Amino acid sequence: MEPKIAQKGPYVLDLQPGTYWWCACGQSKNQPFCDGSHKGSGLEPVKFELIEAEKVALCGCKHSAGKPRCDGSHKKF
Repeated sequence: MEPKIAQKGPYVLDLQPGTYWWCACGQSKNQPFCDGSHKGSGLEPVKFELIEAEKVALCGCKHSAGKPRCDGSHKKF
């Protein structure tokens, strides 16, 4: 299954240290994070951890080669 494009650009967020699950399917109502909507899609969320507070650009188009971070792939859509 191809992921749904949730947003044609990154989600730029200031995140605190912790464990996060990035939505890979594009169906989550809690973008860019997983809410379990992927069940049955064949796509799985991507776990990532931050050890310190950081500004991140998380992929919104769901096609980045560097998931969960944006690599500019949204420019193709």
